[in-house]
Amino acid sequence: MFKLIIGNRAYSTWSMRGWLACKQSGEEFEELVVPMFDSEWEKRREGDEFAPSLGKVPILWDGDCVVWDSLAIIEFLADRYGRELYWPEEDSARGMARSMAAEMHSGFANLRRELPMNVRKSFPPIDLSDPMRDEIDRILQLWAQARARFGGTGDFLFGEWCAADMMYAPVVTRFITYGVAVPSFAGVYMKAVLSHPDVAEWIDKAQDEPWVIDQYEVDKAA
Repeated sequence: MFKLIIGNRAYSTWSMRGWLACKQSGEEFEELVVPMFDSEWEKRREGDEFAPSLGKVPILWDGDCVVWDSLAIIEFLADRYGRELYWPEEDSARGMARSMAAEMHSGFANLRRELPMNVRKSFPPIDLSDPMRDEIDRILQLWAQARARFGGTGDFLFGEWCAADMMYAPVVTRFITYGVAVPSFAGVYMKAVLSHPDVAEWIDKAQDEPWVIDQYEVDKAA
């Protein structure tokens, strides 16, 4: 059984992605939640469990093998349990899915900074900065292209649930939390993501967490 170390479910987008990847494997795994930014967090960051990742989450331990970074965890599990569980079978679809996942992994800095994830809150809509609106438009464009080219009759970006959906699932929660207006096709897709049993389980577990990070609890419209 492997072990996944994650941060707070309410706030940690990268932990959510790594956890969804582990759930997709179908294998049981131990999960360890380490509250971010408190004394326990700082203590663990100095320990051997966190050492390879420079104190970041998520971290996957499989015996003596350690994998950090959500996208690396996805690829590690795809190698272990089958690429078909994580990526579309068709080459063009798989190429686009991987490109979208990589763009999410490395881009959208304004969205990350200005709309931090908080799956326990729903705030009034805010005025979006031009850079953030550009990033949201880019995400919606990617979703539209994937759905139009490869969605078929399925509910997700490439029809079946895959790693691309896992990478964008925290974005879906951000759009809900901050009341971001989206076109109807995106609303349908977001509903499907929120209804996925793994996403629903993550959000449900987040409600019971006792930890609060004040900087992520601020109503930005106030």
